[in-house]
Amino acid sequence: MNCRRQGSKPKIALWMLVAAADVAIIVASTGLLALTLVLAVLAVTVTVGVYAARSLANREPEPAKAVVRRRA
Repeated sequence: MNCRRQGSKPKIALWMLVAAADVAIIVASTGLLALTLVLAVLAVTVTVGVYAARSLANREPEPAKAVVRRRA
């Protein structure tokens, strides 16, 4: 019987290795230019997403309207 827990670090490392091998196969089959274009599009997408998230999170609150009261 095996007493190793499910989802352990070696299993995650194995899947990361599989993903790296998939990227290497895609680069070998499509060429370096296609990989460069995909990485550029991915970088622009991530940059726009981060900028949008920060701009939505850091909105300046509108100042409250000053109420002018007259003395009787």
